[in-house]
Amino acid sequence: MSVMPLLGCPTPKRLKVYLHGAQITNSGVAVRVNFVKGLSGSVVYNMQEDAAKFIASTMMMGMPVNEFDELARSAISELSNMLTANATTNLTKLGYIADISTPNLMIDKGTAMTLGDSQCLGVTMDEGGHLVDIMIAVKREKK
Repeated sequence: MSVMPLLGCPTPKRLKVYLHGAQITNSGVAVRVNFVKGLSGSVVYNMQEDAAKFIASTMMMGMPVNEFDELARSAISELSNMLTANATTNLTKLGYIADISTPNLMIDKGTAMTLGDSQCLGVTMDEGGHLVDIMIAVKREKK
């Protein structure tokens, strides 16, 4: 909620929080960031290509994004890195040990991926009229 406005994007609105099965279907653009060191699991930012182009354009000060090209892909990957790093910083303030991997961008609409053992937490966000589903499956590593 606090990172997006810093990038020139509208403040996102949380529309829905729900439990989802471990199987996720890519809506068009999905970015997966894994948690490592202390926490294990992943977060996936899943959206349609139009949403990704809108967000990338907004991050690039309104530069038109007609195709989801390398520059737009880089912007969305960096955004997912910034969002997850911010969440990780907040988790460490609560006493958790956490670090994140490099974002993995996938643009294969309809491709399935597995997140977690059985369920994950889903959060649907409205970003300027575009929906982004954030899917989270995290657990503490065993010592």
